[in-house]
Amino acid sequence: MSVNIPALKRNLIVMGVSGSGKTTAGETLAKHFGAPFIEGDALHPPANVAKMAAGTPLTDADRLPWLETIAERLAAADDGPSGVVAACSSLKRAYRRILTAKTKRRTSFVFLDGSHALLAARMATRKGHFMPASLLDSQLATLERPGPDEDVIRIDLDGDIDAELAAAIAQIEAEDR
Repeated sequence: MSVNIPALKRNLIVMGVSGSGKTTAGETLAKHFGAPFIEGDALHPPANVAKMAAGTPLTDADRLPWLETIAERLAAADDGPSGVVAACSSLKRAYRRILTAKTKRRTSFVFLDGSHALLAARMATRKGHFMPASLLDSQLATLERPGPDEDVIRIDLDGDIDAELAAAIAQIEAEDR
């Protein structure tokens, strides 16, 4: 007997520093809800990718056009049958405001939160990604942890990630009934 999952009523932005697993978690959520997936890293301008690949952290000015592109993709889905799932670091509160400013649909952030040691280990073993492990500290320094007034579901990466993701899915389904 299969359970019929209704269309995702809200947008989900999977956020966290590099190496936290945004793409994997985002793809899992999108598949579960049958929702479109936006890979934020694929939308970085070539200059941003080159800068990060060279080990240079992005500035707010570097990130702004990228964030606006993701925000436009989210807003473009407003009239669709389902919300969308996006992977985007969303490191600062101001970035999260940019991402949600253009969409009419409720947007929740799924915050992948892990220890420095876990994130460093993940980045050290990751292959084929433009973001070097040397930028982890700058990402953590830039991160403004979501506040209680933000629409956030926290996933503890240092715990049982599968159980945490299942709990997030259950929470989303219960709230969106």
